[in-house]
Amino acid sequence: MQGAEKRGEFEAAVLPHLDAAYNLARWLLRSEHDADDVVQEAYLRAFRFFGGFRGGDSRGWLLTIVRNVSYTWLRKRRPDELVLSLDEETHGREDGAPDPEAEVLRQAEGQSVKQALEALPLELREIMVLRELEGLSYAEIASVAEIPLGTVMSRLSRARSRLRDLVGSCLGKEAPR
Repeated sequence: MQGAEKRGEFEAAVLPHLDAAYNLARWLLRSEHDADDVVQEAYLRAFRFFGGFRGGDSRGWLLTIVRNVSYTWLRKRRPDELVLSLDEETHGREDGAPDPEAEVLRQAEGQSVKQALEALPLELREIMVLRELEGLSYAEIASVAEIPLGTVMSRLSRARSRLRDLVGSCLGKEAPR
């Protein structure tokens, strides 16, 4: 593939997903500046390895690269954020509340939701961003995050529960159960 032809195909396949790439990096890293750097590095890697891309879901392919670059960045600069905190009370709780994220969104203002989402542990924040903000299916999330489908579902459940609790704390009241 010629240079100009490769660049044109790359731009057509990957550039439409720049906002999604930045959004994922921004939420994973909690910093606009760091997200800019990570997305730039991810796009350079994507371009370098574009010859190995066999078509299909370019968005998922790119988000996988952004995720991997973000985790590499975190490992080097903030390794303490990579530790998954399994709170037994939150992890083990059975919750019968219907549609918790809808309830949270109805009761919370935008800023408190943002603060609560940023307070989630990285693994839970990542799943929420991919599902609720980027609209990926469970299977797509499993592929991007390189985890089993069951792990996607359990992390999403825990993330929604924690988010509901955190928003309730931000608003100074008990979250609905």
